[in-house]
Amino acid sequence: MSQQARVNKLLKTASSGPYDAPMRTPGVWADKPILVVALGGNAITRAEDDASVESQFRRTRETVETLLPIVESGAYRLVLTHGNGPQVGSILLRSDVAAEAGVLPRLPIDSAVADTQGAMGYMIQQCFSNALWESGIRLPVVTIVTQVLVDDEDPAFQNPTKPIGRFYPPEQVEELKRHGWVMTEQKGGWRRVVPSPIPSEIIEEDIVRELLEEGVIVIACGGGGIPVVAAEGGSLSGVDAVIDKDLATALLANHIGAHTLAILTAVDNVALNYGTDDEVLLDEVDVEDLRRHAADGQFPSGSMGPKIDAVMGFVERGGPQAIITSPEKLADALEGKAGTHIVAPALHAEEA
Repeated sequence: MSQQARVNKLLKTASSGPYDAPMRTPGVWADKPILVVALGGNAITRAEDDASVESQFRRTRETVETLLPIVESGAYRLVLTHGNGPQVGSILLRSDVAAEAGVLPRLPIDSAVADTQGAMGYMIQQCFSNALWESGIRLPVVTIVTQVLVDDEDPAFQNPTKPIGRFYPPEQVEELKRHGWVMTEQKGGWRRVVPSPIPSEIIEEDIVRELLEEGVIVIACGGGGIPVVAAEGGSLSGVDAVIDKDLATALLANHIGAHTLAILTAVDNVALNYGTDDEVLLDEVDVEDLRRHAADGQFPSGSMGPKIDAVMGFVERGGPQAIITSPEKLADALEGKAGTHIVAPALHAEEA
């Protein structure tokens, strides 16, 4: 079969497998609960992997294979989000090299995030589409370049703290500051730090919702979304900032009425006293208890902290449940057999 014939067959949803007709029939999906899955960095690349694009494709294919049982069940409408830390760092490095050679101007961060949404969305979309096709499932996968609104008066803009890009030698620091960059000295050298404002609105959320109703698997909010601010008349413009991927994912999940938010990471469960002899794995926890654990310093800001903030926000804004687990355990977690489940206090009390 030629590639064009394959594409035509997919678009026309010609029935060649047990899932074609029911899964693409308009209206069938309207009453299915929405599952939003945030792919962590380890879903795309891991420490033992090389940095090549080919390696990222292989790792991504392994990750989407773990999602196949969920799609086969027909139980959920599915949205995927993803991080972009290493990838946006690579784009900015290429931009730096070109700028230092006098070839091109430096790339704004919002444009770099948009680049990763396209490239990584393509990678996830192709890997997932291929896995579905080979399993006899005729469902389209679509990537949406997603803008996320932030407040231009967010305090983060006055106190940039998020490191981004490579390390720089001391002799370049003053020149970079003349570009308006905020530089901070860290172990290993000087790095640029940028604002990480709180997301307030997903600009394309209505489009996500419409695609879900048609049985489309949607990839959105890549890298936390492209940060934009609104002028008084409503027009949008990008800003040099990065948005936490998990916070943006949780906001999207709330706004599209998701039943479950699943944040995938390198561990199967959230743990108290992580890495010590007193480590305790959490199976189910309500947001009040989780907030107390967070206040006790159980979840460092550089690792589990943002994920905890995201799931607490999702449930406190009315989301039924959130899950933190590894890609390999997600299918079991959705059946209540694995992972850490975060619920509202009343629900936790009833089940106890």
